[in-house]
Amino acid sequence: MVWVPLRTARTDRRAPLRANRCANMSVEWLVDWSWSLDGLRDFIATGIQSFRDCDATALAAVACLLVLFVWYCYHVGREQPRAYATVNALMQSAEANGVQNGYVYCHSPECVRCTHHDGLNQKLYHNLQEYAKRYSWSGMGRIHKGIREQGRYLNSRPSIQKPEVFFLPDLPTMPYFARDAQKHDVELLERNFQTILCEFETLYKAFSNCSLPQGWKMNSTPSGEWFTFYLVNQGMCVPRNCRRCPRTYRLLGSLRTCIGNNVFGNACISVLSPGTVIAEHYGPTNIRIRCHLGLKTPSNCELVVGGEPQCWAEGRCLLFDDSFLHTAFHEGPPEEGPRVVFMVDLWHPNVAAAERQALDFIFAPGR
Repeated sequence: MVWVPLRTARTDRRAPLRANRCANMSVEWLVDWSWSLDGLRDFIATGIQSFRDCDATALAAVACLLVLFVWYCYHVGREQPRAYATVNALMQSAEANGVQNGYVYCHSPECVRCTHHDGLNQKLYHNLQEYAKRYSWSGMGRIHKGIREQGRYLNSRPSIQKPEVFFLPDLPTMPYFARDAQKHDVELLERNFQTILCEFETLYKAFSNCSLPQGWKMNSTPSGEWFTFYLVNQGMCVPRNCRRCPRTYRLLGSLRTCIGNNVFGNACISVLSPGTVIAEHYGPTNIRIRCHLGLKTPSNCELVVGGEPQCWAEGRCLLFDDSFLHTAFHEGPPEEGPRVVFMVDLWHPNVAAAERQALDFIFAPGR
């Protein structure tokens, strides 16, 4: 009889060996992992202790990293493409970028005329609510109505009058206003005609030295040259320019109806050279009337508002609603020189005092 060992018996003998080997491997792995955790803990503790001890090497490394991070943020921010272009840059490529209503649209976030924000009505309504909470809803009915139905008003207006930003309903509409509409301010400006003219002539002498002196801006026109020198631009004072025309700037503070801290308020000297035509365009709102005090008025110069032509006169104010379609041109001979007016925005006479206060709050620069 031959005895043959069974395989199961051999397998049973090796099982304890495999179990011992696995147990040894598990112990070694746990020992290694424990050592790794101890090393990581020691590393972190050493780092913390280095900071506590003000370790110079560690602090220098952190400082270098911070400097590199700040430099990187500055470099990336500086290299980002701007969301808008300057007026001069756009003028050099006006045909490529398009001219609408006589103006190059700069898309600057600071420009109330050129930037059409999404959800503008919601923003205006929020500003009105904030104003009413601080002060009162009394007298706000017309503004509330205008903001609530702004889209309908702007879209349904006849083509002769289409303010581009804000329309206040129920205001009398006419292209030109009588001088008595803002009698005090008109008379004050006309009494100071010589003062404003003298400061302009001092400024204009700089044109003999360079093509566009500091402080002046060139506007887009189909033909000719149109320059402006702003003392107040969209509710913001231009300090450097105001220092060069101190008496004219002080005069603005004496006007009773001048639009001041409001994006619809401007004050500037406007110069049209001979042969210049300003393309037809609309202003941003009907809550103001624009006042032109004639400083130099050559022949063959006209302002056309709502299809009605008018001529400037030296020392006299001309009041008009620039939310009407309007244009201006200077077709006089070159030897007569430029047409020059001092332009300032005044409140529409039918905007009540409470409404003016609220509109100043709602349309404050930077709001």
